[in-house]
Amino acid sequence: MNKNNSYRYIPLIIAVCVIVGILIGSFYANHFTGNRLNIINTSSNKLNDLLHIIDDQYVDKVDLPDLVEQAMPKILSELDPHSTYTSAKDVENEMQNLKGSFSGIGIIFTIFRDTARVIRVVEGGPSEEVGLQAGDRIVEVDDTTFVGDILTDEYAKSHLKGPKDSKVKLTILRRGVNKPLNYTITRGDIPVKSVDTAYMFDESTGYIRINTFSDTTYPELLVALAKLHYAGFKNLIIDLRGNRGGYMAPAVRMANEFLPKNRLIVYTQGRKSPRSEYTSDGRGSYQAIPLIVLVDEVSASSSEIFTAAIQDNDRGTIIGRRTFGKGLVQEPIQFQDGSMLRLTIARYYSPSGRCLQKPYENGNDVNYQMDLLKRAESGEYYSEDSIHQKGEKFTTRIGRTVYGGGGVTPDFFIPADTMGTTSYFQDALYKGHVAQYAFMYVDEHREKLKTFDGWEECVKFLEKQNLPEKFAAYAAKNGLKRRNIMLNKSYDLFNSFLIAFILDDFYGEEQKIMYSNLTDPCLLKAKQVFDEGMAFPQKVVVPDSVNVEK
Repeated sequence: MNKNNSYRYIPLIIAVCVIVGILIGSFYANHFTGNRLNIINTSSNKLNDLLHIIDDQYVDKVDLPDLVEQAMPKILSELDPHSTYTSAKDVENEMQNLKGSFSGIGIIFTIFRDTARVIRVVEGGPSEEVGLQAGDRIVEVDDTTFVGDILTDEYAKSHLKGPKDSKVKLTILRRGVNKPLNYTITRGDIPVKSVDTAYMFDESTGYIRINTFSDTTYPELLVALAKLHYAGFKNLIIDLRGNRGGYMAPAVRMANEFLPKNRLIVYTQGRKSPRSEYTSDGRGSYQAIPLIVLVDEVSASSSEIFTAAIQDNDRGTIIGRRTFGKGLVQEPIQFQDGSMLRLTIARYYSPSGRCLQKPYENGNDVNYQMDLLKRAESGEYYSEDSIHQKGEKFTTRIGRTVYGGGGVTPDFFIPADTMGTTSYFQDALYKGHVAQYAFMYVDEHREKLKTFDGWEECVKFLEKQNLPEKFAAYAAKNGLKRRNIMLNKSYDLFNSFLIAFILDDFYGEEQKIMYSNLTDPCLLKAKQVFDEGMAFPQKVVVPDSVNVEK
């Protein structure tokens, strides 16, 4: 064959090789991957085709990006209750508690009678630096009116928050000052604390309340423990009531502080996620201190990881009510537009091997969403006998029985306090009348409140002011019909809540918690457990004469 003629066949040979390669590749893909790739591609193309058809042929014009945003949550809802999608505009707000900070001007405010009013100025923040004060009314932001029907919490936050080092101009009205005051504030990083308070509950017992598990939770815990150590604490209460969780890592590091070496804290496992174990390293500084953990029906996720690690290792005593029951692990996945997918990739298991995830059905599971309400209707919050654990049984290190499939059941049950509750009180509280009156009271009596030497002295004064009666008169003028019989029945409840809200507005969250804890049944039970030396669980020994049903 002529050498030049042979060159003419080279493109043909290459083409044949490519075709053969494609056929071989298709054969192996079909026979060894179960057509998985083809199924995904087909489904993906089907969705894309649907969008193109809608865009090309639908009767009305459609905003396709908006349609996709609406479809994403619905697709994920078919998987499990905790796989979620967050749009780009909501990611920052959702993440700020987990990051431990956000950029803003550093105030806590409320919207009262169509005006944003400053409750407190964050210590060391940008607003304090320029001289903003509690009680100030914000009437303009960047020379734009900031009062009226347009003013919602979301609207206010969107105008007061902003990029770090950006500037915002505020016009405010101040009690006792005849003309408006103007301030230009440079936004800065405002810390979001996950440890609400750490103080000595009594002469020997330290108390720490944690509201979430964020990037800063573990360092905050160490600071709190150091503070209590300096005060000489011998017992410790960690309050996780109302804590919905957050990141898993801080919960693991917290548990490590209290557990001996080589104790399993938690392990995770999923279809594509091999078993991953987290164990204590023995370097925790508080491995021997008597420990009590407080939980309730809202305590979830990372709160349950920590609580179960303590319970399963028989390291401390759990007091309160059965926890939420979330045992699914989500991995955050960010899209290019800033939106975020949180996809469930595994389940987490406590040291005894139990998964705390309560039952759910794929899709729109109404029973799952209504679970806490159903617990209330069944009486579970008020009677220990109403707790029905249907999950698999497991045992702790010393042989105590615990259950999977429905949260952590506490060692000591404390019912929800309903003493003195009436429909009048519930309307006053949940419709915002109590909070509004407390703000108004502080605003009108700020100078008097400044004269007290600490919150305890303030409480003594407030207890003599007949606050429930004054509140009822105020509420009646603002849309809440007076109910004298219910007011008398709920008098003590009104009084304690009004005082708590006033303390929160004037002093802060810490003083409100300290006051409320004085009569908190969980705290009183914790004190009893410490006094009786029962903080470390003991194995229940059944006498030989007792018959145990097998």
